[in-house]
Amino acid sequence: MPGDTTGTPKTVGIVWGLLILNTLGSAGAKTIVPLPRSLIQMATMGSLVAAFVLALALNLRLRVRASAFLFLLTLLLVLSVISSAHLESGFGALFRCFRLTLFVASLWLLSRWWDGEVTFVRHHIRIYFAVLASVAAGLVISPGAAMPDLYGGRLVGALWPLTPPQIGQYAAVIIGLAVLLVLGRRTDGRSAAMVIVPSLVLLALTHTRTATLGLLIGLVLAIGSLVLTSAAARRFFAWAVLLSVVAAVGFNSALQAWFLRGQSQENFSNLTGRAKVWDALLAAPRTATEQLFGAGLGDKSFGGLPIDNSWLAVYNEQGVTGVVLVAAVIIVLGGVALLRPPSLQRACAIFLISYCAIASYTEAGLGDASPYLLHLTVAASLLAVPAAAAPPAPPGAPRRRLPAWARTSEVT
Repeated sequence: MPGDTTGTPKTVGIVWGLLILNTLGSAGAKTIVPLPRSLIQMATMGSLVAAFVLALALNLRLRVRASAFLFLLTLLLVLSVISSAHLESGFGALFRCFRLTLFVASLWLLSRWWDGEVTFVRHHIRIYFAVLASVAAGLVISPGAAMPDLYGGRLVGALWPLTPPQIGQYAAVIIGLAVLLVLGRRTDGRSAAMVIVPSLVLLALTHTRTATLGLLIGLVLAIGSLVLTSAAARRFFAWAVLLSVVAAVGFNSALQAWFLRGQSQENFSNLTGRAKVWDALLAAPRTATEQLFGAGLGDKSFGGLPIDNSWLAVYNEQGVTGVVLVAAVIIVLGGVALLRPPSLQRACAIFLISYCAIASYTEAGLGDASPYLLHLTVAASLLAVPAAAAPPAPPGAPRRRLPAWARTSEVT
């Protein structure tokens, strides 16, 4: 999408793309060309190492902008190392801690360019749209592989192993951000439509309820924060309400069928079997240490089944302490957003924070390197206060140069 870069080096966008590549994962649907999982893991881990090296090369003087968000992520990293040191989750836990260390360190290095502008929003949209383009290409090349019976005919990644919830998440996030950029007059309608329309089609093909609800609720909250100051937001909100009423009345049966995805009422009520895993996880016996610090970073599963809940996954791996830290991340970012005056940046941050909070109920990822932490990082960059310009020195007064940490560090 067109727009200024506010003085941020283009290489920062490359680093961001590498971080996103690292969080795409290595497990999912069967691809058209079979890709060994070990090869995919090498690519994703290699992208993280490359991201860290590039970020360090860009920021050799280690100029960072300290924030409560990064401080809490660092505490979560320390907690993860402590909980994983007992090796209850095997040596894989230490590898995941190393991955999280590089991930958090890269975010610290990139914080130098957090200036309260939409630079990282644009990077987010462009890179995730490129990911969705690969999904669309797979659908065109092999519709059968892209919508297999194994996933109930839902859209998956046929070129890179992406699951329907992943695709739905990426589509929902960039749709919401693109809509807000249009309302904030930071992009033109044609460019936004080129992102929004195909992303909506892909979102519909994934039949992902969590992503759809997160998109709708997130946009309501974000646009609601602009209603009092933006005529465009008021018009959009009014049209959205009108179209929602028309859709609810005229397409009620079709919407209900899409939402249920052919599931029985019982299967729908227990969240496609998730509730059984959650009940078993909460009923499992734990020592006091495990309850407080968890069993160490794992693959977000319990008894061989995915947990699919960020809070329970954090509780299982990082204990009650981890749950408190993750909750603090959401509360701090949300609190800062509410205290900011109405603006496009604030609206985008509210959308991302609310989307992650909603998705956390049926998706895991808030306690480890994941797209959700990248979404929250973009929100943190939007809420960063631009460095204040130093007042002019009196005529004839000697110029005093502040140390690097004083010039760039600022608590958000």
